[in-house]
Amino acid sequence: MYSVPGGAKLDASFDADDNLVEVELLRRQATFSYKDGDAFVFMDDEDYTPYTLDPDAIGDAAGYITDGLSGIYVQVIDEQPVAIQLPQHVTLEVVETPPELKGGTATKRPKPATLNTGIEIMVPEYITTGEKILVNTTTGEFGGRAD
Repeated sequence: MYSVPGGAKLDASFDADDNLVEVELLRRQATFSYKDGDAFVFMDDEDYTPYTLDPDAIGDAAGYITDGLSGIYVQVIDEQPVAIQLPQHVTLEVVETPPELKGGTATKRPKPATLNTGIEIMVPEYITTGEKILVNTTTGEFGGRAD
C-alpha cells in the first residue's frame, strides 16, 4: 500500500476480521490562484474553496503550473487536499534557447529550451526565445506551438 498523502510505501498483512475504514476521495476542478510562501493555492471552480498544497504534494508538477492555469483537478480525502492532476497539455513560454543553426533544416535536431517556470525540455530547432509552446504534462515533451 501507499500512504496518501505522502506516498510512503507500507507492507501490511490483514486478517479476515480486520476492519478497514473507507475514505471518500473527491476530485474537484480548480484553477491555480497563487503561491503562499512555498505552498500552492488552488481555487475550486464551483464553490471557490481554496485548496493549499505544499511543494512535496505537488512534486514535479510544479514545473507546469503558471498563473491562472485552469483544468486542474485537486484530489481531496476527508476534506484535505492531497494531490493534483494537471491537464494533458499546458502552454508555457520559452525564455531561453539557442538560435537555429543555418543550413541544418533538413535534419530535425532537438535543442534545449528553458521555460518560464524554470523547467528545461528539448524542442525542435525552429523554436525561438519568446514563443509559446504546448508541453505534455505526462511525458514532459514538446507538444507543438501554442495558439
